[in-house]
Amino acid sequence: MKEKVGQVFSIAKDNPPVAGCTISKAVTQGEHQVTYFSLAAGTDISAEIFPYYKLVLVTDGQVNVYGEDDLDCLLSTGEGIVTPINTPLGFKTASGVVYTEILVPTTDKINAVLKVGETFRLADLVPYQADKIINMDLIQSDELKLVVMSFDQGTGLAEHAAPGDAIIFALDGQGIITYEGQDHQIQAGQNFHFAQDGRHRVQASTPFKMALLIDLTA
Repeated sequence: MKEKVGQVFSIAKDNPPVAGCTISKAVTQGEHQVTYFSLAAGTDISAEIFPYYKLVLVTDGQVNVYGEDDLDCLLSTGEGIVTPINTPLGFKTASGVVYTEILVPTTDKINAVLKVGETFRLADLVPYQADKIINMDLIQSDELKLVVMSFDQGTGLAEHAAPGDAIIFALDGQGIITYEGQDHQIQAGQNFHFAQDGRHRVQASTPFKMALLIDLTA
């Protein structure tokens, strides 16, 4: 995975749009490729047909996902969509946007809460409950897993090793990521990358929500 290891970073700040341009950066390869896109204000990726789903997660700004069958969804920061397959699909932005795109083959298991062609907010998919940690698998395959989790204040995960390269998307509140014995403060809007077999734990400083994208291909 082409990302900083063992430190807090920001996908949005590290991939700012460039005036008049669309930019892509692939951070993993293969049929589950993960790519960061940066589109400047007034730019457009014209509609194309794809035989796989795309999971789009907006990190900063707004983007219109458009196509046939009245598909025209406006996504803002923190929102996402699973795009339909085998139909023209394009992306355009009036004000500029940074988003993460994950390719999802039709053979993958997608949680029914993610309805194709409908927008959602990752942070709203799981609630908080007193003294509990809640997790929901959103996408599952032998090569990739996407999970969203909520932690009540003071709860946390014991130290364990990562089954694959992973990116954390902090969605709400604040937490502490302990990676290879070093603490890192993280808050909503920030990211963290740990490598396969990296020892880590998560502790919620406040009520805290995060998404976890794990690449299991290594």
